Amino acid sequence: MKKTISLLFLCIFSGAITLGGYKYFFENKSIPTLEQTANSEHTLPLKTSSIAGSAAPTDFTQAAENTVNAVVHVKNLSYTRTRSNSLLEFFYGYKGETQAQVGMGSGVIITEDGYIVTNNHVIANASELEVTLNDNQTYKAKLIGTDKQMDIALLKIEADKKLPYLVFGDSDNLRLGEWVIAVGNPFNLTSTVTTGIVSAKARNLSKSGIQSFIQTDAVINPGNSGGALVNTRGELIGINTMISSNTGSYVGYAFAVPSNITKKIIEDLLEYGDVQQAVLGVSGFELNNLIAKDLKIEQTHGFYIQDVVKQSDAEKVGLTKGDIITQINSKPIKTFVDIKSILNTKRPQDKVEVTYIRNGQSKTDMVALIKAQSQQVSYNGFEFEEITEQERERLKINYGLKITKVDNPNYAPYKDELEQGILLSINGQRVQNTAQAKMLFDKIVNSQKIKLEVISSSGELIRILL
Repeated sequence: MKKTISLLFLCIFSGAITLGGYKYFFENKSIPTLEQTANSEHTLPLKTSSIAGSAAPTDFTQAAENTVNAVVHVKNLSYTRTRSNSLLEFFYGYKGETQAQVGMGSGVIITEDGYIVTNNHVIANASELEVTLNDNQTYKAKLIGTDKQMDIALLKIEADKKLPYLVFGDSDNLRLGEWVIAVGNPFNLTSTVTTGIVSAKARNLSKSGIQSFIQTDAVINPGNSGGALVNTRGELIGINTMISSNTGSYVGYAFAVPSNITKKIIEDLLEYGDVQQAVLGVSGFELNNLIAKDLKIEQTHGFYIQDVVKQSDAEKVGLTKGDIITQINSKPIKTFVDIKSILNTKRPQDKVEVTYIRNGQSKTDMVALIKAQSQQVSYNGFEFEEITEQERERLKINYGLKITKVDNPNYAPYKDELEQGILLSINGQRVQNTAQAKMLFDKIVNSQKIKLEVISSSGELIRILL
């Protein structure tokens, strides 16, 4: 009993000593505050503010569920003729066998009565177009119009019900790092949803500077073309168009036509039947420090005006060679694609506010836009147009024009072979663009023959004498 009492007393005594020691050595000593620590000789200052809690995870479910119902599967059925035997053709009229080819892609319903936007390359050369909705109902589609330059096409289906559709968002308000959702039919897998962020805006993928893509790291593969890129609110902010890959499959870079450009193209096709392309009426080049040094000017960024279109509004307001455009509608201009990203949403006669530098002084004028020159040229029943940058890369050529129509009776038997072929040269001179072709055609007098060098749609080199 005595031993138990002694042990209990010893425990109480030890606890009292421990508590007293803690009080003496710790509670009576002041702990340095954050401000005191920051003022110490060998201590770095610490930021006192912090993020109050972590942001809630982004919820994609509602936007994804709404989007998949408005994204459709587009089937492109086309017919090609196999290369014929020239002897059989001469004696028996044999022209080879016709083969059907099927292409696949995606599209986005944009109105409840069945208007659908997709990529031009999804429906190119189609003999028949078929659209399958997310509920597996299938409809024949009619092509309303296309913009080959921006790779946009508008289709129409006649459904017996109101269709789910997406509303357009404002692609100009996109921010780098913003979450986006891509919906389409890659590898023929319907209603596929992937997510990513906006990696870049106004991305230029064309040597001629005519494109202005949204770049995203959302997974996009073959079959996604024409599908929807939406924000987390489910608003359509882009039409998925292409990937940049050596393998043809996703490697981290995907691109979409911005919704503001797409919306303008669709409105033009519905109201005018074609796309109303507007230009400022000036030509020139982008500035950098090396060019500025050669020109002996201080300005190292902006668009240097080299020439002004005669009788354009740009000439009337006084723009001249040597002026440097720095802003349009208060948006900074550093590259030509910056100009195109603004003008792609405008029409001829629209006015823009142009800020430019002349002799070191900044000036601002309102300039009415003019209609872009036609990208087509015709001669003797043949019609030609510019080849897009994507087509140049696919065909591995850096010159030539596409043959879009053959209405010459002498070449009617070869119509299928020649249409969608490529015009390489006129009288031995390589053709770079429609303006050059028009100049060469205009020089030809009525009695003079002309020799065209053409690659047919089947890849055969043909020489035509007109």
